[in-house]
Amino acid sequence: MQAPAVLAGDAHPALARRVAELAGARLVPAAVSAFADGETRLRIEGEVRDADLYLVQPTSPPVNERLVALALLADAARAAGAARVTAVVPYFGYARQDVRKGPGEPRSAQVAARILECAGIDRLVALELHSPALEAAFRIPLVHLAADEAALPIIKAWRLPGLTVVSPDAGGMKRAQRYAGALGAPLAVVAKTRPQPDAAAATAVLGEVRGRQCLIVDDMASTGRTLAAAAEALRAAGAAAVHAFFVHAVMAPGALERIRAAGVQRIAATDSVAPQGESLERAEVAPLLARALAELAGH
Repeated sequence: MQAPAVLAGDAHPALARRVAELAGARLVPAAVSAFADGETRLRIEGEVRDADLYLVQPTSPPVNERLVALALLADAARAAGAARVTAVVPYFGYARQDVRKGPGEPRSAQVAARILECAGIDRLVALELHSPALEAAFRIPLVHLAADEAALPIIKAWRLPGLTVVSPDAGGMKRAQRYAGALGAPLAVVAKTRPQPDAAAATAVLGEVRGRQCLIVDDMASTGRTLAAAAEALRAAGAAAVHAFFVHAVMAPGALERIRAAGVQRIAATDSVAPQGESLERAEVAPLLARALAELAGH
């Protein structure tokens, strides 16, 4: 097997280049386009025969197109003779749909995982899946990374006095506990209801936040409604200021404006999803991914 090579998908080529640079790996480009009817068309533009190949492609919006491109790139790499194909998917779309909430609904996360397996992917590297239980959806080996190492230096540089770390819902408590422990800060949680998809309503704040700098930590911001509802609840409970760090800046149109309108002051995220012009402070995830690549390549 040759030395590791990094194949850059179309979702975040800058991240692929940076991972290859830090890992000392050869970068293999790919041309991804579409036919007139929207079908994805691609070609790997480099030698991958016998390579230990790492395909960098977050399945960020447009999620369906990114997922199909990832599967087709894996198939193309197999056909071109790659010895092993590892998908590096910093943001894994469909991760919120891992449970059937009612009759007639699919388990979309599991379907997406099977698509990647059938395309010839041997292993997957992901960053902060929406639900850790999603690991069970993959029958291939999964390396599940946490973003703490990338996030904490930014948060510490803010030097927030009287800090309380806040989970915007019960599902994010373990993540918030990690950050609170690393920052030596108390913990609070916002209880919420979700009346419909992509909508959230805060019902109560559990924990002492009055007069304190509150930092909401979450895995992603899509519509921004969860963060906005949490921020409004914290301000109503007497928080001195509200800030936010989320791992994946998926950011549907209007999301950042909604978050800022809710009174969130400092906002940061990782660069797991390619920036779309948002004015956000970004934490670099390439060092985490490059180290994971080096560890896998050594096995």
